[in-house]
Amino acid sequence: MANLIKYEMEMVVNYNAGEQTATVYTRDKSVMRRLDRLVADYPESYKLLNQTEIDKTYSMPNNENKQKSRLMREWRAK
Repeated sequence: MANLIKYEMEMVVNYNAGEQTATVYTRDKSVMRRLDRLVADYPESYKLLNQTEIDKTYSMPNNENKQKSRLMREWRAK
């Protein structure tokens, strides 16, 4: 994987109330590791949609508060 400067290590979360899924685009290796763990642990809910040498895009449910809470708990635990 290419070395990026901190300014280039971005994360974009895209969700709205009208959609059933949210997407996360990231170039941050630590975010990728966390989301890769969620994909492995909860494959029915979290999906890796696309990846290149420097970034990954993920999909996750947007319609259930339980899913959002689980993501936030996992995020804070790391």
